[in-house]
Amino acid sequence: MIVYDYFRSSASFRLRIALNLKGLQPERRYVHLAKGEQRAADYKALNPQGFVPFLINDDFSLSQSLAIIEYLDEKYPSPPLLPINIEARATARQIAQLIACDIHPLNNTRILGYLSHELKLSDAAKTQWYCKWIYEGFTALEMMLAKRDKADLFCVGDTPTIADICLVPQVTNANRFACSLDAFPIIMGIYHRAMALSAFDAAQPLRQPDAE
Repeated sequence: MIVYDYFRSSASFRLRIALNLKGLQPERRYVHLAKGEQRAADYKALNPQGFVPFLINDDFSLSQSLAIIEYLDEKYPSPPLLPINIEARATARQIAQLIACDIHPLNNTRILGYLSHELKLSDAAKTQWYCKWIYEGFTALEMMLAKRDKADLFCVGDTPTIADICLVPQVTNANRFACSLDAFPIIMGIYHRAMALSAFDAAQPLRQPDAE
């Protein structure tokens, strides 16, 4: 198994958490997004989108972090990253997609680069943009999480799921941009409980071999 990775990528962070939870240790190859290595012809031949993460497992390859995580969960089912109960499973997917599809795409490297280089926004304006979408998304998520069983340790139940796998990198990024998260005590409680687990802690960006 080979995984193409970049330490700062939120989507790669998600996959690293999932791999750690599964106890899988693929060969890792690094694609430096800030240097544009994702646009190199040899990498685009492998992965036409040029994104990370990208997985190769024997003769099968796959992009998109959520698709990769669900593939790994089906191929290596223990421990499960999705709840058994069908409603709980749908809820975990809802939370994962709220983050991965609604918050993250507005704040990823391509968008931030466009704001800086093409639109000539200042760093302060770019941070304001970033934190606006964090605040809007997390406001909705906090309301959703408030409806769950108060005894639950994580987003859906007492063990980490794909929802927590998506949440932790987004909180990490919000902290990097100094977004105020005081309004989200449920989210932050889940974040701190997750980061106390080695699978999450070892996956964080600054612990990666390619970290700068």
